[in-house]
Amino acid sequence: MSENERRTGDSRRSPLRVLIAADTFAPDVNGAARFAERLAAGLVERGHDVHVVAPASSRRHGTWTETHEGQRMTVHRLYSWRWFPHDWLRFALPWRSRKNAARILDAVKPDVVHSQSFLVVGRGMTIEAARRGIRVVATNHLMPENLLEFTLLPRFVQEPAVKTMWRDARKILSLASAVTTPTRRAADFLERSAGRNDVHAISCGIDASLYHPVFEKRTENRIIFVGRITGEKQIDVLIKAFSRLDESLDAKLEIIGGGDQKRNLEALAQQLGVADRVTFTGYVTDEQLKTAYSRATVLAMPSIAELQSIVTMEAMATALPVVAANAMALPHLVHDGENGYLFTPGDEHELAARLTDVLTLDEKQLEAMKRASLRMIRPHDIQNTLTTFESLYRGEAVIDPVTDVSDVSDDERRGR
Repeated sequence: MSENERRTGDSRRSPLRVLIAADTFAPDVNGAARFAERLAAGLVERGHDVHVVAPASSRRHGTWTETHEGQRMTVHRLYSWRWFPHDWLRFALPWRSRKNAARILDAVKPDVVHSQSFLVVGRGMTIEAARRGIRVVATNHLMPENLLEFTLLPRFVQEPAVKTMWRDARKILSLASAVTTPTRRAADFLERSAGRNDVHAISCGIDASLYHPVFEKRTENRIIFVGRITGEKQIDVLIKAFSRLDESLDAKLEIIGGGDQKRNLEALAQQLGVADRVTFTGYVTDEQLKTAYSRATVLAMPSIAELQSIVTMEAMATALPVVAANAMALPHLVHDGENGYLFTPGDEHELAARLTDVLTLDEKQLEAMKRASLRMIRPHDIQNTLTTFESLYRGEAVIDPVTDVSDVSDDERRGR
């Protein structure tokens, strides 16, 4: 099959009208928003009629055409409120969720609804689509536990709140014809938590051709972190580990992203005496991010709550080794000693040791890790993801794409 055929799908089949229901979407900057944007653009490129329903990113709301990833699509922006405990999050009003869903479904008449969460927008769309006999595919990017730091709920009610959210998730996901999440480990977790035994593991996918691997001899030891500057990312552990690195390494740490913990982490870097070697870059453009990956030596990902980590995939596509917490889906991407190292979550001493391991590799060993990242990201091709979702949209049986290179043959490892 040619590259053009892979990107446009099977032209002999009728295009679909797909409605993507998302509680977070561009210009929001997080994994779920990035996946929904890439999915929508990829489907448009394949000839499908795509509608996205998401909270308005400002007070302006309504329906209009937007361009994402170079593709034009219809976006229905719902009236939203700013959630001030979070640095940018806006949410559609829960008590309008089903009314909004009914109005948009009756106007658009989609062939399928692809929900990106079981919360406000996804919840309303799933319920109303099921009532109308419209097929629902649900993808979960969310662990309710991660929302707690933004709810302002006291600790003694957080555990009951999480249980309540999972009960509601079980009810909403039971209405979907198919349920997916990005990795097998995340799928196993979701099956235990939501009471389904048929969750598909489908990678969010990445277009690796957009990233630029660098194999020139390194001129500095630069560690990079990319993501929201929030508690579950455990960036404090990274800064503490960084402060333990031998000064002879002359390492620098670049933290890219925004969030509510930025001031606290800047203060921590100052307290530990490393503020002059830690840069908080804030939000950056896609091109600036690609440049940042290219100048880095290693990605550090200390987060304990990644259901896949698009950032890690982007870094691997840039041929970076990764030092990651041995938690949730990260071991699916990072194979210890092959394309990076894993460390015990929260252990700053072990993280410092593993970062030192990468930073002290000779050039030949470092190149081997970089090439391992490129090899291991290859099965996560976004075109495989799009093809699998097209089949799910049509109600066809699918075999989850193989994305763990431990399951790939030797010939495939060699790119044959």
